Amino acid sequence: MALYQISNEQIAIQVDSMGAELKSLKKKDTGTEYMWEGDPAYWKRTSPVLFPIVGSLRDGSYLLDGKRYPMSQHGFARDMEFQHLGEKNTDEAGGANLWFRLESDAQTLEKYPYAFLLELGYELQQNTVIVKWKVTNPADQEMYFSIGGHPAFCCPLVKGEQQQDYQLWFDAKEQLTASVIENGLITAGQTVYPLEDGCLRVTEHLFDQDALVVEHHQAHQVALVKPDGTHYLTVSFDAPLFGVWSPPGKNAPFVCIEPWYGRCDAHDFAGTWQQREWGQCLQPGQSFEADYRIAVL
Repeated sequence: MALYQISNEQIAIQVDSMGAELKSLKKKDTGTEYMWEGDPAYWKRTSPVLFPIVGSLRDGSYLLDGKRYPMSQHGFARDMEFQHLGEKNTDEAGGANLWFRLESDAQTLEKYPYAFLLELGYELQQNTVIVKWKVTNPADQEMYFSIGGHPAFCCPLVKGEQQQDYQLWFDAKEQLTASVIENGLITAGQTVYPLEDGCLRVTEHLFDQDALVVEHHQAHQVALVKPDGTHYLTVSFDAPLFGVWSPPGKNAPFVCIEPWYGRCDAHDFAGTWQQREWGQCLQPGQSFEADYRIAVL
């Protein structure tokens, strides 16, 4: 494992080759760090990539072609060493970038019987980090997968402030409807969160039922808001669903904003790997590409 760094005039980032995980995002004029530090007392990660599943499987396994395969929450890519590829050529508007690659091997094929190529990139444009995913199917059969982000951001941003004085802002209308999680699985219940001018306060009990899982394109921009009402970080995405999470009951000083192309199983799911909700499918030789953007303000 090794740390790699790039910067432009406004921001600097560090990425660990283990999991190709974003470890630091700083604004250069103030030195402010926006990424959670990864203290294992709360949560040891900072921004893992979720692949080839997002969330948990019912009974910790999935059924494919008559065989059952075990897989732990969020898949295996976050715990594997990626190959550092350096920079990729970009058009004139492109900024400094870092790229990493993970390929299927004997270890992955035991729990996920698909050949794959996963590339993860970070590109800087002014005050924004663009996190890019590219999944390629090199085989001669269909490939099913899910992928998602799990970046954790400091909240509160300033030591001495209270998290309960911060808010989340969504580019939604009057409310958000979130699926209810129990034991890592989607239940039949839903929770409606009224929004005031797009905002939802980060209360002490907001995450008591685990992550807020917001499906069906209800929002595509989420911001963290200081006690004085100013936005200090925005995550933008085209993903059809996303999660907002902080460890339940820990009063942890961070909040995750997570764009997803996939999610955990429902508590009563009894289907096959191909039938998992929000899953992605690639034909032989095809690639899937998506990104999300983190802007510091």
